[in-house]
Amino acid sequence: MSGDFELSMDELRAVARYATEAARQVLPVFERALPGDSRPRAALDAAQEFVDGAARGRLQRVASMDAHRAAKDAGTEAARLAAQAAGDAASAAYLHPIAKAHQVGHILRAAANAARIAEIEAGEDPAAGAAALEAARSRATPVLVDVLRRYPRAPEGRGRPARLMSALDASLRD
Repeated sequence: MSGDFELSMDELRAVARYATEAARQVLPVFERALPGDSRPRAALDAAQEFVDGAARGRLQRVASMDAHRAAKDAGTEAARLAAQAAGDAASAAYLHPIAKAHQVGHILRAAANAARIAEIEAGEDPAAGAAALEAARSRATPVLVDVLRRYPRAPEGRGRPARLMSALDASLRD
């Protein structure tokens, strides 16, 4: 797969909705760890504005970067992944229509992070991650799957969140 393709605003909103739903589920993990840091919540609010029909703009870009900075300040893996998921939700409005595997992260990483957080909260139980991936798979709309299939498969990563993302990617394509 190579080359560029088109992504409509409706398709971008479907991707942003999917990422926002995943990130919203795990936002409390970050907020418990850093109750005074509103950057991930602001990113989710910015993402939701786009999902609800607002134009994409500076709000989503800045909120995404701020949430990713919050992830660097998080003291635990779970809090870091939750903030990163919120940043990914806000940046989904800017998914690039180029056939590069790393773009799949903008579509699926929030859901994969939520699955990893489920494992952590269940005492490192992979069954909790598998259940979270199944829930993420069931939330995927036909539009989201169509967008995903325009990209190469997610790269196999070394870390657990990357492996979870690759598993979710495969389950949505097959």
